Amino acid sequence: MPVPSITLNNGVTIPQLGFGVFQIPPEQTREATLTALELGYRHIDTAEMYGNEKGVGEAVRDSGLRRDEVFITSKLNNGFHAYDDALAAADRTLADLGVDAVDLFLVHWPMPGSDIDYVQTWRAMEKIYADGKARAIGVSNFQQAHLERLFAETEIVPAANQIEVHPYLTQNSLRAFNADHGIATEAWSPIAKGAVADDPVIGKIAQEKGRSPAQVTLRWHIQRGDIVFPKSVTRSRVQENLELFDFELSPEDVAAIDGLNRDERTGPDPDTFNLIP
Repeated sequence: MPVPSITLNNGVTIPQLGFGVFQIPPEQTREATLTALELGYRHIDTAEMYGNEKGVGEAVRDSGLRRDEVFITSKLNNGFHAYDDALAAADRTLADLGVDAVDLFLVHWPMPGSDIDYVQTWRAMEKIYADGKARAIGVSNFQQAHLERLFAETEIVPAANQIEVHPYLTQNSLRAFNADHGIATEAWSPIAKGAVADDPVIGKIAQEKGRSPAQVTLRWHIQRGDIVFPKSVTRSRVQENLELFDFELSPEDVAAIDGLNRDERTGPDPDTFNLIP
């Protein structure tokens, strides 16, 4: 069944399900991405920080698909938040991917303790967008306070906010804030780095549906309106993660999974994370 799309606040459409390449080694990225594209994925999420943009670009070119058939997201790395550095970093990303523009370009982390204020970084992102080097721009790991500063001091509302979301960190408040301001929520670590596979609540629903716990969890995201991009280098798992659109969770199923929230992160806290790789 076809993957549904979500329309961002500037009219650009993004497939709700994509393929993530976080922690895929550069030498394996081309093959893994090609597999995803062959199976039917049309949305690839990468980042300069991952070191594998070149492999993504090679896969898109070698897939035989037109450039406009594949939605590519990449992200500005933490060490390039200064205005001119951000502009140069965007050009490097385009060169590594071998494209004229990315479909979505994100500020990877707000870096609140950095000497370079993320408001300056966002002004560079606005320039990148104005120059046609990104069809849409957004942020990643931004909290409500970070977004409120952007609203007050810059011109463009981010099209998306990519944040950690899974059944143990439902992020309902931040997701609602995003929605109230026309910002799409993208969910990274959507299955909590595999932790949900052993959850008895999700396991019971999976057994009833004849699905895997990962499929049930990804379907929960889809029904909530999250954009997700699970990662795997195993062909059968990549295929399984695509098979989310021929079943539904009941309202009771969704509520049961919602009830698993314990505000538990698998990754860094955006309010304190300031790592420059």
